[in-house]
Amino acid sequence: MAEEVAVDYTLSNPDTLTKYKTAAQISHKVLEAVSGWCIEGAKVLSICQRGDKLLNEEIAKVYKGKKITKGISHPTTVSPSSYITPYTPLSTDADEAAITLNLKEPVKVQLGAQIDGLGTIVCDTVLVKAEEDPDGEITGRDADLLLATYYANELLLRLMIPPGLLASGSEEDKKKAAAEKRPTQAKISQLLETVVKSYDCSIVEGTTSWLFERNEIEGKKKFVLNPPDKEGRAEGVPEVGDVWGVEMGVSLGAGKVKTIDQRPTLHRRTTITYQLKRPSSRQTLSEIVKKFGNFPFSLRQLDDERAAKVGVVECVRSNVLRQYEVVTDKDNAPVARLLTTIAITKNGLVRLGAPPALDVSKCKSDKKITDEQILKILEQPTARSTGAKGKSKKKKKKPAKKATEEEDEEESSEDE
Repeated sequence: MAEEVAVDYTLSNPDTLTKYKTAAQISHKVLEAVSGWCIEGAKVLSICQRGDKLLNEEIAKVYKGKKITKGISHPTTVSPSSYITPYTPLSTDADEAAITLNLKEPVKVQLGAQIDGLGTIVCDTVLVKAEEDPDGEITGRDADLLLATYYANELLLRLMIPPGLLASGSEEDKKKAAAEKRPTQAKISQLLETVVKSYDCSIVEGTTSWLFERNEIEGKKKFVLNPPDKEGRAEGVPEVGDVWGVEMGVSLGAGKVKTIDQRPTLHRRTTITYQLKRPSSRQTLSEIVKKFGNFPFSLRQLDDERAAKVGVVECVRSNVLRQYEVVTDKDNAPVARLLTTIAITKNGLVRLGAPPALDVSKCKSDKKITDEQILKILEQPTARSTGAKGKSKKKKKKPAKKATEEEDEEESSEDE
């Protein structure tokens, strides 16, 4: 009898990157659709339900007949203005099911897909508009918030690149660049604070980026911005071969957070095993394992929402499931978030799943970044150009606009 060959799930296997990119294409398509549904008066619950339906439809179209798992890596969540954590109400909670979006509030749309346990998650912040209102200029504090979040995210992505990875010149120059000391978590937080303070904003405390692994979105490494305590220390450093979920959270307030008294509806299975006592708990857990594995899910995705609300209680109490508390800005200030799934290859950073680049020409603010060190970093590429793309040049805007001009050049890294 032939032995089963172990599958290589590292980025050294081209199939791994292909699966990540397939999941990302689905995530991008659904994110675009869901963002378009965020209009004044729309119900958050309805948007989330439609988003998950579209995710499932798109996932069903790929890898047909293959004996691999595939599904949603993160349910569709739509977080209102001051909400920080992903939010997805239940149809059985009348008050929350009735929540609608307000004109011009910044809402955070987060979702994702996974192929063979290789998940991509994306989050974008969109301003709610009227149904017939075309995209126009963004001004005032709305512009400040979006610009601060965009540039802080672009800076963080560049700081994730291992020293010397994109160095040019002689071998001696490359070795010297590779030997440079990585910036510490404290230094990176300081640089990011400088960016957002340029727009009178603050980094949301505890904003965390995680290493992604197969069937795991909170791996062995993490990076915490503005940590509230010593528990929020970085663990590990980004390296070639890694896949990360890079998060950026920015507030128009002080960036402090609070947990509100609202039912957590987003959960995720842990690695802890426990003999559950209640039949309803065992039945709920069985459905969760079968449908979602170790990826996050909403209680509304289970067959019987009311039974699920009862069934998860023992699961959470015994730590078989982790529940995501509902966290908001302490001062109820508007918050923006971005989440980008990246791969680090020898040619640089590949944005597997990313929110669309902000059109900074439409954001009119009287504030700007003046720190020369930061502007210099923002002008650096995130990947080595292979000459396949990059011929078309965008017209110049602010100095930091170069931050994403090379965004599409990473596609040539598939052989990593």
